[in-house]
Amino acid sequence: MIARWPLASAGVVLFALMVCYGQSQAVNPSGYGQPSGEFDIRIPRVPTAKLPAAKALKPPFKPTPEVLAEGKVIYLGRGTCFQCHGPEGKGDGGAAKILPIQPRNFTNPKFHNLRTLGEMMWVLKNGSLGQSGKVPGTGMLPIVGQFLSEEDGWKALLYERSLGGE
Repeated sequence: MIARWPLASAGVVLFALMVCYGQSQAVNPSGYGQPSGEFDIRIPRVPTAKLPAAKALKPPFKPTPEVLAEGKVIYLGRGTCFQCHGPEGKGDGGAAKILPIQPRNFTNPKFHNLRTLGEMMWVLKNGSLGQSGKVPGTGMLPIVGQFLSEEDGWKALLYERSLGGE
């Protein structure tokens, strides 16, 4: 009996985690797990309580040609953004094929009209793992603070914005 107790406890803990995790997550949309396109761009990835603060975030510099050139180097290099979002930012990178939802298409002007740079920075810092309860988790992991500095994150974001014509 004692030999089975740790396994039983692990099962109870795993079940509790699944229940808690499942209740805080959005219901997966139709087609989730299929390369069927971007999930609804009208729904923010930032939790509602954190949305005003995220929207208020602003880059510390302007999108000058020099900053955009640095952002492109980061996007195509150590930021590895191109792996999922594609070299032209269309959401069609090589890794996109294995993600549950197609990565953001940064050439879509509708996306840029709906989402602020601050919201995008929040996602770079926190990932998009279903925290809002409205959007299922995606393959977007936290990048800023893990692999990139905040300054480099802003440069990459300004470059991404330039792909949509801004």
